[in-house]
Amino acid sequence: MGRSGKLPSGVSAKLKRWKKGHSSDSNPSISRHRQAARSRFFSRPSGKSDLTVDAVKLHNELQSGSLRLGKRADPEMPMEEDPALAVTEKSSGTFLSGLSDCTNVTFSKVQRFWESNSAAHKEICAVLAAVTEVIRSQGGKETETEYFAALMTTMEAVESSESLAAVAYLLNLVLKRVPSPVLIKKFSDTSKAFMDIMSAQASSGSTSALRWVLSCLATLLRKQDLEAWGYPLTLQVYHGLLSFTVHAKPKIRKAAQHGVCSMLKGSDFMFGEKAPAHHPAAVSTAKFCIQEIEKAGGSKEATTTLHMLTLLKDMLPCFPEGLVKSCSETLLRVMTLSHVLVTACAMQAFHNLFHAKPSLSTLSVELNAQIITALYDYVPSENDLQPLLAWLKVMEKAHINLVRLQRDLGLGHLARFFGTAMTCLLSPHSPVVIAATQSLKEILKECVAPHMADISTVTFSASGPAQYIAKMFRAVEEGLTYKFHASWSFVLQLLCVFFEVCGKQAHPVMKKCLQSLCDLRLSPHFPHTAALDQAVGAAVTSMGPEVVLQAVPLEIDGSEETLDFPRSWLLPVIRDHVRETRLAFFTTYFLPLANTLKSKAMDLAQAGSTVESKIYDTLQWQIWTLLPGFCTRPTDVAASFKGLARTLGTAISERPDLRVTVCQALRTLITKGCETDADRVEVSRFAKNFLPILFNLYGQPVGEGDTPAPRRAVLETIKTYLTITDSQLVNGFLEKASEKVLDSASSDFTRLSVLDLVVALAPHADESAISQLYSTIRPYLESKAHGVQKKAYRVLEEVCGCTQGPGAQFVQNHLDELKKTLLDSLRTTSSPAKRPRLKCLIHIVKKLSAEHEEFITALIPEVILCTKEVSVGARKNAFALLVEMGHAFLRFGPNQEEALQRYLILIYPGLVGAVTMVSCSILALTHLLFEFKGLMGSSTVEQLLENVCLLLASRTRDVVKSALGFIKVAVVVMDVVHLAKHVQLVMEAIGKLSDDMRRHFRMKLRNLFTKFIRKFGFELVKGLLPEEYHKVLVNIRKAETRAKKHRALNQAAMEEEEEEEEEQPAAQGKGDSIEEILADSEEEEDNEKEERSRDKEQRKLARQRSRAWLKEGGGDEPLNFLDPKVAQRVLATQPGSDQGKKKDHGFKVSADGRLIIREEEEVDKVEEDEGGKVEDDEMASLMEDVGIRKKKLKWHKEAEDEEMETPPQYQAGGTGIHRPMVKKTIPGAEYKAKKAKGDVKKKGRLDPYAYIPLNRTKLNRRKKVKLQGQFKGLVKAAQRGSQMGHKLRKKDRRP
Repeated sequence: MGRSGKLPSGVSAKLKRWKKGHSSDSNPSISRHRQAARSRFFSRPSGKSDLTVDAVKLHNELQSGSLRLGKRADPEMPMEEDPALAVTEKSSGTFLSGLSDCTNVTFSKVQRFWESNSAAHKEICAVLAAVTEVIRSQGGKETETEYFAALMTTMEAVESSESLAAVAYLLNLVLKRVPSPVLIKKFSDTSKAFMDIMSAQASSGSTSALRWVLSCLATLLRKQDLEAWGYPLTLQVYHGLLSFTVHAKPKIRKAAQHGVCSMLKGSDFMFGEKAPAHHPAAVSTAKFCIQEIEKAGGSKEATTTLHMLTLLKDMLPCFPEGLVKSCSETLLRVMTLSHVLVTACAMQAFHNLFHAKPSLSTLSVELNAQIITALYDYVPSENDLQPLLAWLKVMEKAHINLVRLQRDLGLGHLARFFGTAMTCLLSPHSPVVIAATQSLKEILKECVAPHMADISTVTFSASGPAQYIAKMFRAVEEGLTYKFHASWSFVLQLLCVFFEVCGKQAHPVMKKCLQSLCDLRLSPHFPHTAALDQAVGAAVTSMGPEVVLQAVPLEIDGSEETLDFPRSWLLPVIRDHVRETRLAFFTTYFLPLANTLKSKAMDLAQAGSTVESKIYDTLQWQIWTLLPGFCTRPTDVAASFKGLARTLGTAISERPDLRVTVCQALRTLITKGCETDADRVEVSRFAKNFLPILFNLYGQPVGEGDTPAPRRAVLETIKTYLTITDSQLVNGFLEKASEKVLDSASSDFTRLSVLDLVVALAPHADESAISQLYSTIRPYLESKAHGVQKKAYRVLEEVCGCTQGPGAQFVQNHLDELKKTLLDSLRTTSSPAKRPRLKCLIHIVKKLSAEHEEFITALIPEVILCTKEVSVGARKNAFALLVEMGHAFLRFGPNQEEALQRYLILIYPGLVGAVTMVSCSILALTHLLFEFKGLMGSSTVEQLLENVCLLLASRTRDVVKSALGFIKVAVVVMDVVHLAKHVQLVMEAIGKLSDDMRRHFRMKLRNLFTKFIRKFGFELVKGLLPEEYHKVLVNIRKAETRAKKHRALNQAAMEEEEEEEEEQPAAQGKGDSIEEILADSEEEEDNEKEERSRDKEQRKLARQRSRAWLKEGGGDEPLNFLDPKVAQRVLATQPGSDQGKKKDHGFKVSADGRLIIREEEEVDKVEEDEGGKVEDDEMASLMEDVGIRKKKLKWHKEAEDEEMETPPQYQAGGTGIHRPMVKKTIPGAEYKAKKAKGDVKKKGRLDPYAYIPLNRTKLNRRKKVKLQGQFKGLVKAAQRGSQMGHKLRKKDRRP
């Protein structure tokens, strides 16, 4: 028996609960339905009753939910007040008979969003059903035209506002699909009917019918052709629609404004070949807006003005130029009213005008410039946050549009805007500073950057656009003065963008700024070094290092008296940003400087000045690190590389500390610098010099105590250089390398190194050289030296992997010979050579045709056994080769299923071999099942599943593990219908597993059972398994139920959050939407008070938003209202209000705004779980047992070439990030026992006890009972410890 007062599980979620604070609202104040029931209780109804058999049947269907087609999703579905069930003439149908089988897709929206408890929706459905029945009774085809005619007839006949709204809604749907010629021909009658309804409903309390009629009228006008707009009737109808754009009710006003916008922008003739520049009604629309705004004047509320500004916001880009000018003048006039909301709406209208990028027929260049000039008189105060943000955004779009229309005039206006926007950086409000910075950056990218290529060199004495650029930069450069120090980070961002955009042409006017930046960086405690480095780096990228170093020299020449090097920070900045510059500058400037510094370092080292020597050595190394940047797309490779090549060769051979850097520079030059044929020929000309040096370096053994040469960087450089080397030179190198391999005097290290070089050379040689190389390495394929054999296979892999050129031709011509060689070397292949050997076979199998099927058959046993190789790469290649063989059989066979079956027959014998072979064969079949699941026949898969189930009886864990992996994949891959036939077989085989197998594979079995339960249910799986598995199954069911419930709760929570976000406060009008029509329900009665309070808060907030404050003059100076800048003193925020006061969170704040939170105790570090991350992908987890997933390597991959140097031995010392990091000692840690728990006593120290501090408040008698048991647990723990120690001492004393 359940507990009293508790609902059964799941019931509480279905019940409708009271909202918080409304549980006492028991009865509604309106009892309309009770009164109606009371009046009929003792008296029979007069007239014909609507209670028929059909009505009862319909009621039952509605209550059971069988007619509920979907959840209503349209928030603007028209609904009216009273439900009225109509009795149909047919005894076998209901009033929905014509709705459910309506064939016209126009009304699918009505069917799709059926709402059974909505009276207005029922009215819509009833009208649609009735109209459909009428059309069918007259033999109609249910076309849009027939529905249009029938609905128009119905609209003239209906009397109630509910039915009128339903008909208007259906007309709104169908009018969009009625052919235009029909609407043009019937325009006069249709518009008259609509106008009559509009005049009748204009003062009605219900708005649904009127809003849909307005929408219908807009659609009707949109379908008219251009000639119709020359008739007075059309303009008269349009003016009737236009008059409702200032209606008092918001939904009617919104419908009218939306109709006007859609008509002016989307009329059919506006998209034709002879479309006019502007809609014929645009003139009257603009005049109407101007007239209404002027009529409203400067009234206090300015409601009509705001309505018209809302319409102008969308319409302004559609007007011709003369009317745009008149509207702009009107907007500027109403902005002088200093009404905050009016000013904001006017700004929004200007923003939409410029953002639309109108043509010259709408917005001329002169008008655009005039609006920009006029808007400078309306600059808000820097303390007025929102208006200033809006002004900045409008001016940004205005200038972008002006530059788009005319470059020179637009650039001329930018200088003034830059000066005004820079003053915004002095604002104390960070949003203003951010917005001003963002606007200037956007203007630089959108207006200046596209035209810089056409502008000559920018100097202060230049004229035209160059002069404008100079003025703009001077305004930004002023931001480096001290009064802008609070916004220096934003000024540096602007300078960074300026350098990127204009640095190439404007560097003469930027040199002084670069000097100022360098001086600023040397100032003590400068907080923005990263942003400054980024700005100087942008200058290096755009201007080039030569120009930057002319403005700010390095001041390093090796003859310094002190070792300060104040501008050494430039070297890392240049290294990170230099590209697309002259390579000759590095040769003429940096190379001599590096040689001088190296000589200085050597001299100091000989003199015993180790520290100074190390400093100079570091500086010269930093200079060499600039070389890869200079090699990134240089402009003078063909002319300058020959002067640098000899120095680079010497550095590679004689300077071990520079090898990595020089090798990286060579690779960068070849891959990113040789863009033309001339550059490529020039660099390849020195291959005969560089490659022997690199070959010798790679072949040098590492001596004792020597730093190991960066062999990988050298080898990668060799491979990169060979891509542009002449093939004859490659053949010569390959011949010498082959001789070195065959030389018996060569050591093992030398032979392996030379074979690495042969691997790099082989793909670039011609066919004759490759043939000779093949003869050389063929004996080594059977070598007993595992390393040599592996390298030989690597050579063969590179040759076989060529998809074109001499390598591919060699493989095609020697295919039979390669097949024989690979089969003969099968037995002598060592384990390390398996990976490259399998890769060779993959390349060869891709090129085989049907006559080579025997070769694949001979390889299958080897490939199957390789699926259990130790090497991850070998296993991966084995599975890839199995799949490639399957594709080869698909190419061979006439039928895919038959070819795949022929391939699988070759794998089946492995299932009856040795234990290892059986396990490998199952793994191979599992992988093939996963890869070819769509091509295998159901009979083949079922046969495989039956055979694998038999193998579950094996006593070997490897076989059982592979079989369980196959079943796991089969459960996912197979269709449920086919899998259901074998559920009993699989469960019986699993049930017969021994106890040892069941314990060992318990997690795999649990995952398998979970998948079967999800597919076939708990009871079926439980009935097929023995009793010892039932406990596991019950546990799985509980876990699944918990997980399902948790997912449902999360989903419900997410849906609630979405509903709360989408929910909007309802309007006060009645009859406008579904929620308001059902206002008599109990739920809305409960929420009435809450809505009233919410509306009151909204009205209060609106009043606050519409209020404005006047900022008076400073001191005793009176405010001059004739001042042209007096508009800046009208604020939207109250001056002097303490809105910027920061909250006290109880934490200290650092200088950069971060909270400083001190913790009392050290938080113990949580140990990482050794199990690793759980993979989310189900397919990856399925193939875990197959051996496809890579295991985590115990060693890390080698770093990139640039990071191969031995890191310097660094010791902490100093301040900041160089401070020594010492762990904070935990109190009492010195007493902790090393091997046991608890504390130990230390000789000469206090005992490790917890001492209770004295507290005078504990002497209070009234708190005696409360504090009585405070230390009871402490005393008991001490007693237990003493008793245990007493017992231990007794044991020790026993003889």
